[in-house]
Amino acid sequence: MNIETALKEAMSIAGAVGAALVDHESGMSLGRMGGGDWLDLEVAAAGNTEVVRSKLRVMSALGLGDGIEDILITLHQQYHLIRLLRPARGNSTLFLYVILDRERANLALARHHLKRIEADLIV
Repeated sequence: MNIETALKEAMSIAGAVGAALVDHESGMSLGRMGGGDWLDLEVAAAGNTEVVRSKLRVMSALGLGDGIEDILITLHQQYHLIRLLRPARGNSTLFLYVILDRERANLALARHHLKRIEADLIV
């Protein structure tokens, strides 16, 4: 599946209000969908690259030797879900970022849906 299809799939998750595919090395989004006046996905995506970078630095400093599957940020009205992509070969600097309305979202199903999107995404 291509980037546009992956983002459409992410937006089909119950409660999704925005989605982006982001490179955490550059902070740039490769694509985004949803958002609006109250949610600037470009700013949110770039800002969450700092979250990913920080967690990767801490894991390296601790010598955990493990990888991040996803990162969840829980707000009073939203879930911000970050899923780091694991390519078939080599390292990836990409992550899927989805903002969910807490009243309409099922977090477990959203995580499952993102895992399926990751498996089918070709960048």
